[in-house]
Amino acid sequence: MKTLISICLLFILSQPAISQHIIPTPANIYFTSKGTYTFQSAEQIYITDSILLNEAKELQSILKKRVNCNSEIIFTNQSKTQNIALSIQPDFPEPEGYLLTVTPKRINISGRTASGIFYGIQTFNQLLIEDGSQLHHSTLPCLKIEDAPRYGYRALMLDPARHFIPMQDVKRFIDIMSLYKFNVLQIHLTDDQGWRIEINAYPELTRKGAFRNNKTGNQGPHNGFYTQEELRQLVAYAASKHIEIIPELDIPGHTVAAIKAYPQLGCRHLDSIPISLGKTADRTLCAAKEEVYSFYSHILKEVNEIFPSKRIHLGGDEAVIEKNWGHCPDCQKLMQTQGYTKTSEIMGYFFGRIHEIVRQNGKELMLWCELDNIRMPAHSFLFSYPKDCTLFTWRMGLTPKAIELTEQAGIQLIASPGEHCYFDYPQYKGDLPEFNNWGMPLLTLKQAYDWDPGYGLPADKQKHIIGVAGLLWGEAMQDINRITYMAYPRALALAETGWSTMKNRNWETFKTHLPPHLLNLMREGINFRVPFEIYQKN
Repeated sequence: MKTLISICLLFILSQPAISQHIIPTPANIYFTSKGTYTFQSAEQIYITDSILLNEAKELQSILKKRVNCNSEIIFTNQSKTQNIALSIQPDFPEPEGYLLTVTPKRINISGRTASGIFYGIQTFNQLLIEDGSQLHHSTLPCLKIEDAPRYGYRALMLDPARHFIPMQDVKRFIDIMSLYKFNVLQIHLTDDQGWRIEINAYPELTRKGAFRNNKTGNQGPHNGFYTQEELRQLVAYAASKHIEIIPELDIPGHTVAAIKAYPQLGCRHLDSIPISLGKTADRTLCAAKEEVYSFYSHILKEVNEIFPSKRIHLGGDEAVIEKNWGHCPDCQKLMQTQGYTKTSEIMGYFFGRIHEIVRQNGKELMLWCELDNIRMPAHSFLFSYPKDCTLFTWRMGLTPKAIELTEQAGIQLIASPGEHCYFDYPQYKGDLPEFNNWGMPLLTLKQAYDWDPGYGLPADKQKHIIGVAGLLWGEAMQDINRITYMAYPRALALAETGWSTMKNRNWETFKTHLPPHLLNLMREGINFRVPFEIYQKN
């Protein structure tokens, strides 16, 4: 920790009192004069529209925290000079873009949407992050910042299925995300190790599937689930930070917790094998049983009522189909009926039926892109992926091929390659997690930063890439302190990857931007890994 403080002070104290170390780097910053805006002990926040009340309250709390001033919110349509103003500008070019201007008499943040203005507020927030030499600022230099994101989808993923994360900790994680302009939290709610969402139609899912260690309590790490009301509250809290929550319920593999609660969902030739949550990971849902589709129809209906997001993630990865469907008499009969010659063809049938349920609920399907062999013909890879789904590229080294094939098929893609976005990977040789639970490679901070999600392709060959996602699989992370340690500062690198254009990104500059943010995380009580190695002299 002393190393961190020394590093931070070395860089911060050599900077002006107000830091321009903004992460992610804005598109354009102009210093318009040598003047400053001086904060008063009481400020007024003027808003032109009631839809900005949430944003005004966010700004109100920032002013109290960073400047130690009180403020009131005032509705007005006047164009006269005001202290601080938030305004909707319908003709602003980008929906999530903003314009932040500071003059000696006024601070104005404008944009086309409330979300754009919210991001402008977070940039304002970062301008006022304490720098180690003083706790509160009294002035802000005159400047203008024009900004908008490269990608509209900028996500992090939490995995309470493996180790349960109490609700207050999820909210704390959301708070950090919002400062760095992430706009999606994917929450992995079901897997072999646990079922973490209350389903009224099937109470055994949480009664049996959410508890795998009777010796510990019901708020993690092994036990626990979220009630539907808790999740609705979480959705509302995230929405106030302009973060969309996308639920993930993994199928047809990663379903041991569901099969433990309702054994009839699995292939019957494996019924005699005992199930232990977290230990038996090679069972799948039976693709031939009508009950499976009825079961998930009820589940997805309830999930749809909780999460307003238009998207739902249903996994689709790592299913051990040969051991299950390949020897299941019911699935073999299904193959004969459908005229299939390969077990893998059942996956198209399974997701064809599941996808129809998803469509009936007004959702868009998201899946992990299963391309584990770059020599696989395009038609074999894409047969079960309809054009109205979105795929995540994740397997190491295969993203360029996945980009090529999805572009050919007209399928949207989110870039989350293991070599750049798997934040459960160790950050340094010999570093945490304490056990390398499945031979994970290193993923350094520089490696997290040093990539272009479009891989330098021509614009028309990468226009189907809609965003990026950083993944925090929870096998080796038992609490929020371990989660944030693994996420930060690598998530700061991803924030810049998802928001800033390649021409505005530079590793050496990013390194100089880090120290004020790391000090701020310390003051917020957020655990993170000190990236000492990037400051060492060779």
